[in-house]
Amino acid sequence: MSALLKSLVGASEKSARIAQLCRQEEALFQLLIEEKTGTDKNKKFVQDFKTLADVLIQEVIKHDVGKEFPELHGHICGEESNKFENSLGETLVVQVCTTQRDTASLLFKILDRNQPAAELLAAAIHQEVALQDPALDTVALAIPPERLAIWIDPIDSTNQYIRGQASVAPIGGICPSGLRSALVLIGAYDRSSGDPVLGVINEPFFREDPLTHRWQGVYHWGISYQGTSLCSLSRPPLRPEPSVVLSRSETPAIQRVLRPLYGERLLFASGAGYKMLCVILGLAEAYVLSEGSTFKWDSCAPHAILRALGGGMVDLEAALQAWRAGQRGALPELTYSQPAGGAVGAERWANRGGLVAFMHREHLEVVLATLATAAL
Repeated sequence: MSALLKSLVGASEKSARIAQLCRQEEALFQLLIEEKTGTDKNKKFVQDFKTLADVLIQEVIKHDVGKEFPELHGHICGEESNKFENSLGETLVVQVCTTQRDTASLLFKILDRNQPAAELLAAAIHQEVALQDPALDTVALAIPPERLAIWIDPIDSTNQYIRGQASVAPIGGICPSGLRSALVLIGAYDRSSGDPVLGVINEPFFREDPLTHRWQGVYHWGISYQGTSLCSLSRPPLRPEPSVVLSRSETPAIQRVLRPLYGERLLFASGAGYKMLCVILGLAEAYVLSEGSTFKWDSCAPHAILRALGGGMVDLEAALQAWRAGQRGALPELTYSQPAGGAVGAERWANRGGLVAFMHREHLEVVLATLATAAL
């Protein structure tokens, strides 16, 4: 497990550097900000480039982890298709090639013959990542990789990533928007049970160096497997004045029901993964989402870390049904191996019943008891 964990952390670090590069290097940043000019000439290209940033990171993770663990071949999946159409109408398959030169040549075609951008990205894709983290070497838990599968969200909160707001002031410790909410999420789950087992969350835009104006990132990981829990973080304590984090698009009915519980501590943020991370870090006691607008790649990594810390993530609809039926024991948590019946495309992997991410069972019970008796 130490080797697999180090592989996922290393892939997340390389991915974070690619995400940072696309915001920091002039040749790439100009491509990103052209959308703000409103010119028709580059509108489609910029939109495609935003998709390309996600696809590149996803393919890097699949390539690097799959190369080290061939038993995971065919079981590393993500949000994006790796087919890309450039402005010339050419459909190209984005992939990591054998050599940096070959990757640069492919990116040169995809990026409409932008050589500086292609070379910068190719260099980042083929760089070696040296992890300086002794804690990763101490993980001795044995989980056969052939029992696992992986969900990737290469850039969660892509919209905030593209907008690039770097100085959004936090409210109650939580940034309501901005680059802080753009995360790399890599989660592994048991193919048989569908339970989340291992999660890595990388925050590429954790801090901006005031001298170099370069971004510095940070990563977190957690393992929960057969009664053993390991994590890079400590479990946050119960707070006397709990808060809950929601999406700004959360229904007025849910907001109305929860406001008496939390008052001014009813907080809002962008990015599903970031809101889950807020619960992991103890910035909020729960994240409540009443709609099926998140997907397995959004929740797998945070869910694994929550479980490693003694928390969890329930299916809200199923948990409310169980609560109303008098069930007070184990409540139905999200699982990751089975697609939703009757759905097509990405919707097959949606968390269709909504969710509640929580750290302490006490707060989950308060949320469920409140919602179960409300007229929604």
